[in-house]
Amino acid sequence: MKVTFVALGSEQLGISQLSAIAKRDGHQVSLAFSASLFHDRFNLEIPSLGNFFDDRSEVINAIKQEKPDVLAFSCLTSTYQWMLGVAKEAKEIFPNVKTVFGGVHVSAVPDRTILKPEVDYAVVGEGDIAFPLILQAIANGGPGTEPIPNTRYKTKSGIVIKGVQQGFVQDLDSLPFYDKVIWEDHIRIQDMYLTVATRGCPFTCSFCFNNFFARLPEEKRGKYVRQRSVDNVIHELKWAKKRYDIQWVDFQDDVFTVNKGWIKEFTDRYKKEVNVPFQCLIHPQYFDDEMASWMREAGCEWIQIGIQTMDETFKHENLRRYEDSNHIVQALEAMHRYGIKPKADHMLGLPGEPIGSQATALKLYAEQTPKRIQTFWTCFLPGTDMMKQAVQQGILNEEQAERLNEGIDFYFFRNKENIKNPELVKIYQSYEFLYKVMPAVPAFLKQRLKPEHVSWMPNMATRVLASVFDVYTGFRHGNPEFAAYAKHYLFHLYSFFRRKMGFSRPKATVPNLSVENIPAILTPNPEVAMSAA
Repeated sequence: MKVTFVALGSEQLGISQLSAIAKRDGHQVSLAFSASLFHDRFNLEIPSLGNFFDDRSEVINAIKQEKPDVLAFSCLTSTYQWMLGVAKEAKEIFPNVKTVFGGVHVSAVPDRTILKPEVDYAVVGEGDIAFPLILQAIANGGPGTEPIPNTRYKTKSGIVIKGVQQGFVQDLDSLPFYDKVIWEDHIRIQDMYLTVATRGCPFTCSFCFNNFFARLPEEKRGKYVRQRSVDNVIHELKWAKKRYDIQWVDFQDDVFTVNKGWIKEFTDRYKKEVNVPFQCLIHPQYFDDEMASWMREAGCEWIQIGIQTMDETFKHENLRRYEDSNHIVQALEAMHRYGIKPKADHMLGLPGEPIGSQATALKLYAEQTPKRIQTFWTCFLPGTDMMKQAVQQGILNEEQAERLNEGIDFYFFRNKENIKNPELVKIYQSYEFLYKVMPAVPAFLKQRLKPEHVSWMPNMATRVLASVFDVYTGFRHGNPEFAAYAKHYLFHLYSFFRRKMGFSRPKATVPNLSVENIPAILTPNPEVAMSAA
């Protein structure tokens, strides 16, 4: 069968995995991609430019050209409505096309997703088990009435069939490597190679999708945190280096350092066999001096660490984060000691957080200054305990909760609507500005910075200046994400104007075609993955 994935903004590893599984089973796979410039649902949001560079028609044209049997979508809350719109238009063009919706948003609200007329199948949780079985059912003339694990689907008569929610695939080495080939026309893979070595997180923070995702299985078998073998990861990266001449590796694991023994084996081999600078995410409770030493020697240059709040009582009782302040300090000290550049995540506007927490955080950042402090205004994700509590406490009314569950009015970085007190908003804005400028100011000024020094500034001025400082420090400290993001935008701007002038679409990545399309470690059939669940 012909399967077309629809993606927006950037590479999604979930699509890369499912594409590899579909190809393994003999299906023809393609990608309909929207760069969504200046409306990428993550960083840049400039409505006037977003409208001018809107490329939704390119996605529809790609679908028309491919004439797929199956359209597959992996949805975030911020992309859900856009993807429903694409599915609706595609069904008007090809009434017999089947649509498969998955991703964290669908997993949070599967029962309402499957009721959408544009959706034929809704995958709940990881799709390694469900997706190949869905394709098999469609190929056999389905849907029938036989339940499919981890899936909601509608029969031809409109009845919703719900499959049992099985456990997660335990043997990640049994899965095929990520299919990067489908992204080569749209993503500069060589600038920042995305992969993961683990799936799952040992924590269930109240604001994070892992909060509900880990609890999805009805069958309590196996672990949520699973890890690929070192040999498996190294094999993939050696292939990627040969095919793409990759310049950076970005490990997108929720906690890369969850297994210290694995880190030791990995770093010993990575330096010898891959030797490309990399970055990753850690949790302060899963990091120490030894790991910092090993990782820096292997080529780790940046580490992202979630701090979020510096009020320990609030953190423990409301966020389900159980590290103490000394864990954070020790992790930052270890990074600085071994020359690894820290990037801190900090949340603003957490409901119920004492405002004094911001002064404590400012003091920490003055003493152990990260190379970048990335701020997030609290947004409520469907399915999470934080959103449920916000409804119970009246922070969100029923209409607002409904709109979030439908993927409407969702802003990832700057959702200030949760804070009703304008004076409190102003205080947070002042701290946000100081966090952004902290990595750029001289050491003798760091301890002197106070929110009252900038509270007089207009909101627009603080936002613009904070962005300028953020970009300046990013490039000054060699943050690879800034360079990769800039190159991504420049390529798609060039591609946009080239198409407007009637020229063909350029290719984002020019691979070494002498290297195989997908590494040869493939499982023979879906039952292998199912038996590991």
